[in-house]
Amino acid sequence: MSGREYMLGNVAIARGIVEGAVDVVSGYPGTPSSEIVDTLASMNERDFYIEWSVNEKVAMEVAAGASMAGARSVVTMKHVGLNVAADPLMTLAYMGVKGGMVIIVADDPSCHSSQNEQDTRRYSVFSQIPCLEPSTPQQAKDMIPYAFELSEKYEIPVIFRSTTRISHGKSDIKLAPVRQKTGEIKFEKNPDRWVMVPKNARVRHPHLLSIQQDIRGEFEFSGWNELSIEAENNIGVIACGTAAVYAKEALDRLGITASFLKIGTYPIPEDSVRQLLAKTEQVIVIEELEPVIEDQCKVIARDVGFETEIFGKADGILPRTGEFNVDICMEGIARAFGIDSCECKPATQAMELPVRPPAMCPGCSHRGTFHVMKKVFGEDAVFPSDIGCYTLGIQHGTVDTTLCMGASISVASGIYDAGEKKPICCTIGDSTFFHTGINSLMNAIYNKSDITVLILDNRTTAMTGHQPNPGMGKTATYEPTVEVAFDKLCSAMGAEFVEVVDPYDMDATEDVLQRAKAYEGVSVVIAKRACVISAAREGIRYTPFMVDTNLCKGCRKCLKFGCPAIEFDEVSKKASINSMCSGCGLCVEICNFDAIMEVKK
Repeated sequence: MSGREYMLGNVAIARGIVEGAVDVVSGYPGTPSSEIVDTLASMNERDFYIEWSVNEKVAMEVAAGASMAGARSVVTMKHVGLNVAADPLMTLAYMGVKGGMVIIVADDPSCHSSQNEQDTRRYSVFSQIPCLEPSTPQQAKDMIPYAFELSEKYEIPVIFRSTTRISHGKSDIKLAPVRQKTGEIKFEKNPDRWVMVPKNARVRHPHLLSIQQDIRGEFEFSGWNELSIEAENNIGVIACGTAAVYAKEALDRLGITASFLKIGTYPIPEDSVRQLLAKTEQVIVIEELEPVIEDQCKVIARDVGFETEIFGKADGILPRTGEFNVDICMEGIARAFGIDSCECKPATQAMELPVRPPAMCPGCSHRGTFHVMKKVFGEDAVFPSDIGCYTLGIQHGTVDTTLCMGASISVASGIYDAGEKKPICCTIGDSTFFHTGINSLMNAIYNKSDITVLILDNRTTAMTGHQPNPGMGKTATYEPTVEVAFDKLCSAMGAEFVEVVDPYDMDATEDVLQRAKAYEGVSVVIAKRACVISAAREGIRYTPFMVDTNLCKGCRKCLKFGCPAIEFDEVSKKASINSMCSGCGLCVEICNFDAIMEVKK
């Protein structure tokens, strides 16, 4: 198939994976990367294997194994996931690959949906694995087949860095034919290559170093880097990713010309940098997040003896944090080159938008769980939590800590080990428990912590788009498979208090949590109820609820429950329930005046 299609960036990346004749795809969901595997898994006709793995480390190892057998493989994750996969990544750089292997990592400048803003290019420098970075969704698609070829040429995995604006931007994409598969899938025994005992690692490290110059040489002539020299002007701009697009538009708006180097490969093209520095007196480096290019340009300038002034993040001309846009680039360029332009000032908003803190969905079972948990353990208890929908429990005062995926149980143990005497009840979701929570629970049981672990099992990986996990009995392509039983798993690890409750039954939940709190040791409670969105998609409908205004006393207690379906009229001083009601009925338990009831049919 060829032609053009209007695509989401992640769909374009998925198309590039198909065009590159991939054999195996693995990944772990995380915004802004999730749609890549979702798109590939939803294809009716596939000639490749695909899976959602239980975490990024496992996903990386699956892709590495496929590559060892000669297959072309892709692994996807968001930037924080690369920390989880860093262990195999660093040794994989030594070991190398056979079939082309592409590691797609989506960074999230401005933390739109993340706990930090780390820059994946740092891992490229750290591991000495080459990295490709597109500036547009079209480039993102086109780079993937090249990434496979590059990986196979140098027998090393290739990192592909996307950012939120690439992954979630939309563009008209020119398609290319799908390449024919030619490689034979066959694992060949070669312990010197595939077994990284110290003897072999000592050999592979010099090999990794030895191919760096060849990769640098390849990138010097790569079409992914674009250099244009303006002989009439002595200023220059070096930029990468979407910031390169912003920078070009900023120059147009300012009405100035400058030498321009767009970088799409790491290691960066040093000869191109030298050419630009030789023709300019002042240069600004425009890149989101870390000053990776800026630092290297300064080293190059120092080594060659250029006196070119290099501006960027170190001098505060451009911000070190957050996402860039054209206004930020205009202001940075104007400040760097002393351009006086009122156009550099971003337009102010004519109106102030209301603050809209994130909230759990109407009917979310987590809301009931958190309500009972706080009632049983008390507001003074300690509530470590984790990464997922339930992080939104911070609005209910039931999230005291959130470190990283799977950390809630370990942090709870640490707080107990430190000598904290208050009750400790931590929460973790089903997918997150499989991701990295299992080891934490095993550790807590083994080391005799006295904590309660609440596993919020909503039967899906809801936060990132409802991807299946091992607790659902479905694969990435929704084929039936083994369903991991949380209660049996926890019991097998040694937990002696393990109970399953329906969080829509608040009385039963309260009873179980009271006994879990009184239990000495690790008590595990599994709050099991399908995500309200998943249930609706499966056609499950409940009768909505309403407020009898004659009975409502205007106490606002139901508002504190935090359901978006409950509103309050300041004129009548009465609560009401809007059309968002999903019929969970949890609010009935909240009202002291029996003013909330089912809508009569």
